[in-house]
Formats: sequence, C-alpha cells, structure tokens
Amino acid sequence: MTYRELAVPGAWEITPVQHGDPRGVFLEYFQGGPFAQRTGHSFGLHQANLSVSAAGVLRGIHYADVPVGQAKYVTCAKGAVLDVVVDLRVGSPTFATWDTVLLDDVDRRAVYLGEGLGHAFLSLEDDSTVLYLCSEPFTPEREHGVHPLDPDVGIVWPTTARDGSPLTPQLSAKDLEAPTLAQALASGALPQADQVAAYIAGLADGSAGR
Repeated sequence: MTYRELAVPGAWEITPVQHGDPRGVFLEYFQGGPFAQRTGHSFGLHQANLSVSAAGVLRGIHYADVPVGQAKYVTCAKGAVLDVVVDLRVGSPTFATWDTVLLDDVDRRAVYLGEGLGHAFLSLEDDSTVLYLCSEPFTPEREHGVHPLDPDVGIVWPTTARDGSPLTPQLSAKDLEAPTLAQALASGALPQADQVAAYIAGLADGSAGR
C-alpha cells in the first residue's frame, strides 16, 4: 500500500496492492498501522456509508464543523468516480485549492481527507458504488456544503462518462441550493485553519474531545 499526499494538505491518495488469481482479486483497502504512521494519528471509525450513483450524479461539496468534523476514507468498489478534495480551511495557505483522484474498480485506490476539508465526486458510470469510512457519525446540524459548480472554486469536472458518452451533472436539491464559496466565507460557516490544526493535534496526543 502506497500513500501520496495531495495538493491539499491533510488529504492522501492510497493505492493498495492487489492479489489476483483465476478466482478474482483480494486486497486490503485500509491498514490502521500505516495510516497512523502517515497521518500522525489513528482513524477512529464511527460510521460506514455506501452510495450508489448513476452516471453524471454529482455529490458535494460537503464538509462538517470542526470540532469535531468528519474525516473520510473513501473508495469505489464498483464503477468509477472522479473524487475531489477542496481546502475549505480559512487561513490555510492552500485555501480553495482542490485536487482530484480517479477512484474505480481497476486500480481500487482510496482517498483520505481529514477534518475541515470539503469532499465531492462525480459518477462516471451507472451504479458506481462508493464506500466511506467516517471518523464521526452524521450530524445534520454540523453538516454544510459549497456549490460544486461555483466558478470561484473552479473544479474541472469531466464531460464524458467512462464509456465516452456525454455527462450532464445531476445534483440533489440540497446541493443545488448550497452557497458559493464567497457566500460561505462571508457567513462565517467555513472551518478555521487554526482550530482544525489544534483539533488534529489533539487527535495525535489523545486530548481531542468530541
């Protein structure tokens, strides 16, 4: 298993070793020890989610208040999605920077995004199945969004599906109504980089409270 830190600090692409034979494939898509060595803290699993999306479904940009936030470890068990991490931490040197990883059923990579980061993905194939390991349970009043098509964020979304057919983004009503980055910033809804750093440091030394 190899780790590559993305352009957004606090996010990694994880590539597993696949063991295949005529019966199929086996792999470990999460390893607690190497994860802790790379990130400096363990991953506390409190919820596991699964979503199935048609081609063109666009989910995000989602994030949670910090503390306690919600770190995510994401992989695609079937199909393909373009996974996007956005730095939403006000005061971060890389604020508004985004990076992408193709998650699919070929390379079977995963993405880890720490607290304070925004997450989105676009499904590139019907029935794309995404698995999320979450450090905290879903708490509606702490969950927020930024519009994924906001030109000020400037994410370059694919326009063709895995089979070459054209893609039309499909957003939920909630994501369609999400504020722009500028609106979220003006309202004070975005995470503060110093608070995120302090919380993550507390995870490392065991002092972080929920």
